[in-house]
Amino acid sequence: MEVRRITLNIAGRSYPLNVPVAEEHTLRKVGKQIETMIKEFENSFDVRDKQDALAMCALKLATNAEVAIQNNERNIIAVNDRVKNLNQILQNEGK
Repeated sequence: MEVRRITLNIAGRSYPLNVPVAEEHTLRKVGKQIETMIKEFENSFDVRDKQDALAMCALKLATNAEVAIQNNERNIIAVNDRVKNLNQILQNEGK
């Protein structure tokens, strides 16, 4: 696996990272999203401390991730129920 050294700037600090080349684009994209969120929090809520803005970003990102996990779990359950129903229909038609 090829690794590349990149630097992400978040909340006024530089973070040098060694990342797999395949993940570089994603990390840079997420870094930009975090920077955008920080600016939005600073402007919308008059946040002056970067630590507070970062904490709010972490909370928002974690909440979004948890909601996505719960939605995926519900979708998996719904798909499994549909497959069971279809199997039952196919079994009943074969009799």
